[in-house]
Amino acid sequence: MKRVFDFFSALCLLFVISPILLIIAVAIRFKMGSPILFKQLRAGMNGKPFYIYKFRTMTNSRDSNQELLSDEKRLTFFGKFIRRHSLDELPQLFNVIKGDMSFVGPRPLLMEYMPLYNQEQLRRFEVRPGITGWSQINGRNAISWSEKFKLDIWYIDHRTFLLDIKIILITILRVFLPKDINQHGKATYEKFKGNKQE
Repeated sequence: MKRVFDFFSALCLLFVISPILLIIAVAIRFKMGSPILFKQLRAGMNGKPFYIYKFRTMTNSRDSNQELLSDEKRLTFFGKFIRRHSLDELPQLFNVIKGDMSFVGPRPLLMEYMPLYNQEQLRRFEVRPGITGWSQINGRNAISWSEKFKLDIWYIDHRTFLLDIKIILITILRVFLPKDINQHGKATYEKFKGNKQE
């Protein structure tokens, strides 16, 4: 039932918001150039790798040694705006249609984290990753990695269709009243370095 809901809801939503997607794409092309989309390898259900798609929010600015500048320096004003309102996540609707993701589930993380999880944290791969999730509406990037993982496991143990609807509705509210977008003092969230280092 969840997969059917995800597929048809994502298809209908893409049709409805296609003008918004076009406007954002044109704005990114004009302000930052190509590519318009950012893609990155993430771990999906059962740890299977897939490419996640987002609207690009950073430039490719480099220093004199041709090294990429820090995230803080590459994140544009327009990029901050679309991140603040989660508009950069909209291309993930294509991931939902493909079956890589669901509307609700633990957020898909980098493949390089796979060896760092403990046995309990590996349970987050029992379900498809989501565009939004229980940890997203309960602190998002303002909480620690261990807290995020605990919330992910809580969702897996208590997931129902009604809980998914509740998470989606709260997420929509957070789009208009955004908070906890970034970790304090950082443009992006600090990488997970394992449970001993956290």
